[in-house]
Amino acid sequence: MSNKTISEKIFSAHCDSDARAGDIVVADIDFAMSQDGTSALAIDAIADMGASQVFDPQKVAMVMDHSCPSPIEGVSRIQAKMREFGRRTGVRVYDWGCGVCHQLLPESGQIVPGDLVVGCDSHTCTYGALNIFSTGVGSTDGAAAMVSGQLWFKVPETIRVEFTGELPKGVYSKDLILALAGRIGADGATYKALEFTGPVIAGLSVDARMTISNMAIEVGAKAGLMEADAKTLAFFTERARRNGQPLVREPRPVSPDPDAIYEQTVTIDCSALEPQVAQPHTVDNVAPLSQLAGLPLAEGYLGTCTNGRLEDLAIAAAILGGQQVHPDFRLVVAPASRDIYLDAMAAGYIQALVAAGASVVTPGCGPCVGTHNGVPAAGENVISTANRNFKGRMGNSDAFIYLASPATVAASALNACLTDPRSYL
Repeated sequence: MSNKTISEKIFSAHCDSDARAGDIVVADIDFAMSQDGTSALAIDAIADMGASQVFDPQKVAMVMDHSCPSPIEGVSRIQAKMREFGRRTGVRVYDWGCGVCHQLLPESGQIVPGDLVVGCDSHTCTYGALNIFSTGVGSTDGAAAMVSGQLWFKVPETIRVEFTGELPKGVYSKDLILALAGRIGADGATYKALEFTGPVIAGLSVDARMTISNMAIEVGAKAGLMEADAKTLAFFTERARRNGQPLVREPRPVSPDPDAIYEQTVTIDCSALEPQVAQPHTVDNVAPLSQLAGLPLAEGYLGTCTNGRLEDLAIAAAILGGQQVHPDFRLVVAPASRDIYLDAMAAGYIQALVAAGASVVTPGCGPCVGTHNGVPAAGENVISTANRNFKGRMGNSDAFIYLASPATVAASALNACLTDPRSYL
């Protein structure tokens, strides 16, 4: 029987049944992951289940990315616990400096199109850009998946999001997902899957697509899926070549049926879109940049699992190269992974950013969570490429976080105020 969305097809393949939206299924997991903010709870839950091993050490990973290098003794205890768990079970533990979990897993070759992946982190939905149904779960559910290789799900209904028209100069994937958040609201897709499609998506790089899927959770979605195309498959081929080992399995691309049944379709014409900004303290408080231009800013952050990839660093370096960050402004840069850091150095992007006055920190989550690097002072306005801007997100509930594209962050760094990047391109 046809009429299926990408989500319904992936769940059907993983539970050996004709899964439909609304069904409760027990599905086989291809990979499970946790990070240093959630791993301790997962390890304790595994022990509480009476288990001493995971279902397959090659299909589980733990990543230190939120607080690296460790800023306090308590975090060091958690990270030591992760290392011990890895030694005891054979699970791979990514230590300081490896990067953000949501960049490392796609880079690793351990997940491929068609997979079903869970992670003890809400932004696990990032891998949907690679045609993977990936979703965030709590530490206890994550522990259950690590031990059994299975987890229960309610198959979500799907909202189809079509980005039509032509992407204007100076408008990026971050602007697209912010525009969607402004359109449907932070709860507009609660417990739904999103399928992103249209000519604009087809024209984006894999880096740019991951920015969009990463923020699916910011409108409440369980997953943010895209079809696999030649760019997607080339990404995995390159990763296998770089790692010097084959992919864990051949990609199994999944496309929706032509007559797939959607809960609704949202269409956004990008042709007249301008750079977007999410204002404090919610991600759906979105306005065109032109309405906010000139707003004073004290700090900028380029990085995170949303916009810390090579293309993002390249965009910022092109704007900042040969110029200087405003003396009243602080710019922090965190590459999303060690590979990206190395590639950015080889391309000269890191040199350009540092010469302009940026502070480059360890690959990882950096200032995003607010546990260590780059905590703003009370009353300061921050422009960030992150995915969240609620109170306290960067470590100070009295600061104000604005979200925008890497280009907007870079242009704003030159003037210490919110600046339209289009005049710098």
